[in-house]
Parts: sequence; structure tokens; C-alpha cells
Amino acid sequence: MLKLLGQAFVIVLVFFAVSTYQERNMLPDSGAQMAPPFHLPMLQSKQTYSSIQLKGQQSVVYFFAPWCGVCRVSMPNIDKLHQQGKVKAVAIALDYRSTEEVTKFVSDLQLEMPVLLGDQATATDYKVQAYPTYYVLDENFMITERSVGYSSEIGIRARL
Repeated sequence: MLKLLGQAFVIVLVFFAVSTYQERNMLPDSGAQMAPPFHLPMLQSKQTYSSIQLKGQQSVVYFFAPWCGVCRVSMPNIDKLHQQGKVKAVAIALDYRSTEEVTKFVSDLQLEMPVLLGDQATATDYKVQAYPTYYVLDENFMITERSVGYSSEIGIRARL
């Protein structure tokens, strides 16, 4: 039993060490820094979407690439919370070859949250270095949580 607990402790320790390493260059999540503003074209229409639209309620800004397998299994978790009204979520596509590629990805997943077409400036502003990357923002657009990699629905709820 003691050996099993020791192994579990090592696994948890490794998990937190890897998470800390992945998040080392991200924007700080202390609630003391406002998220960078953005004004991007929407995939689903010819309109644009501004970060101002997220103010006033807790939100998630989720960065993905259409070729990312982890994004494919993680995005439905965020979209489900968005559909339930638990959080306002917006997905920002980066590192894509064409809008058709992003459209197919979103269509395959049947996502309902707004999907925006980001660019290198957006990736730089949010210090996105891997996919998926997401930030949880409070109602004042302050960064309260951040993460890189897969997140389950429970994991996302825990960060809200």
C-alpha cells in the first residue's frame, strides 16, 4: 500500500512539474493583468469579434490549430460549457493554411462557440507556443487561470 501511494505521489509530482514547465512563458494568471485586446474576423460570418464583447462575464479564450489532435478532443469540453451558459467561450484559430481547413475542423466538431481567425500578432500577444492554449478571464477581462494541453470538462470547471 505504501509503495502504491509513493508511486501515485511521483505521478502527481511529475504531472505538476510538466504543467508548470509548459506554462512558464504564458501571460501571468494572478488576476493582476488584463488580457490583451483583440479584434478578429469571425469564421462563421463576415463580421468581426472584439474582446470587448467578453467583458461583463467570465470567459475562456481558447487558442487552437486545426491540425492539433489534442484540440480536437478538448474543444468539445469548452463548447459544452459555453452552450450551457456556464462560461462565455471564444476559440481562436492559429497556424492554419486556409479558412476551409478551419471550417472543416469546426464543422466536424459541430462547435457552437464563436470561432475567430487569429494571426501571428494574436499568438504573440497571448504568448501562444503550443496547442491548445487557453486563458480564463474574469468579468473585467483579467486573467485568472491559464493552461496548455488537454482539459477535461471537470478540469475547466475547476478553473472557473
